[in-house]
Amino acid sequence: MENPVPQDGVHAMVPREKMPSYVRKYRDAYAIVPDAPLVQRPFWFPDYEQFFAQGLPRDTDVEALFGFEPPGNYEIYHLGWCETEFHPLFKEEVIEDRGRHEVIRDHAGRHLLVFKNRRMGFMPEYIDHPVKDQKTWEDVQWRMAPDAPGRFDYLEKERAEAVAKAAQGHMITQRVIGGYMYLRSLFGPTGIMYAFYDMPELIHDCMKTWLELADAVTARHQQFVTYDELYLGEDICYNHGPLCSPDAMKEFLFPYYQQLVANVKSRQIDRSRHMHLQIDTDGRAESVIDLYTDAIGMDAMSPFEVASGSDVVEIGRRWPKLAIFGGIDKRVLAKTKDDIDRMLDRILPAMRRRGGYIPNCDHMVPMEVPLENYLYYRRRVVEFGS
Repeated sequence: MENPVPQDGVHAMVPREKMPSYVRKYRDAYAIVPDAPLVQRPFWFPDYEQFFAQGLPRDTDVEALFGFEPPGNYEIYHLGWCETEFHPLFKEEVIEDRGRHEVIRDHAGRHLLVFKNRRMGFMPEYIDHPVKDQKTWEDVQWRMAPDAPGRFDYLEKERAEAVAKAAQGHMITQRVIGGYMYLRSLFGPTGIMYAFYDMPELIHDCMKTWLELADAVTARHQQFVTYDELYLGEDICYNHGPLCSPDAMKEFLFPYYQQLVANVKSRQIDRSRHMHLQIDTDGRAESVIDLYTDAIGMDAMSPFEVASGSDVVEIGRRWPKLAIFGGIDKRVLAKTKDDIDRMLDRILPAMRRRGGYIPNCDHMVPMEVPLENYLYYRRRVVEFGS
């Protein structure tokens, strides 16, 4: 008699009854189960310092206060997110002193104008990016070598943590910097627009390097886990739609995505497992949903920025097979409780009936949001979601 396949979350799925309730809820969101209880987890944590400054005691269990649950997934990084996965990173240093401001070189090789002695909590001005032509690309390409000394020093610790989470049924998510985000990190948002037209061969070389690294790193991770999700940080949209044309996406991005997805699926330990594909992009994303779905089988998207016109209720109606995370207008949280009620009463009942929705702010909670409002918002979401 053959030995049964162990239901350890790697070789086969953990039985549902053995999963924590918050894990079952998380999996139900991806499965688009109608009227399932809502996941109580933020897309982006607020800066709790703003609430401490308003009188919240520092010893408060903020997770319990705001009704947050543990995450139902385990995220593996090491392939970039907003910046290229260089190894080694660039040395961060001050390039120029401008009085109240300074120009720094960051770990991704970019020159940023920031407030002196304050580099976080605001959008810097991006002055320069590391790649401009073939020569400057060759100057940084070596930092993406899969066999760079020390690249996999984290692996033993990652293996232990990922296997332990898989054994509890957590979804295993591999985060990867998306192709557009990667190219923008290299060339800058304006430079990449010109490069698509002026240096297409160079862009393909950059994307081949992206694929080589992503394929090598995921292959190492797949020796000990089965992926439940491949999650690409793309940020390809702005307030009216995508920042590059569908033709550019089809030429420079999708062939490399398709190859990576095919390679990853071929290496899955549990071949019966569906691997979800999520795209993260700010801005108005409706016009790219079908593009990603047709190209790579995208079945989840976030965070649906309301300031750009995204309406998760309407999007949920138009794309019933898409898992939708986000769409709570962070700006409304700074208004009145009546405003918060109107927003939540419109979104949450409809999206819970539909299923496949995680209610999150569409980005970081602004400093202007009072603690009282945020606490009210969270209590309403917990009430709707139970």
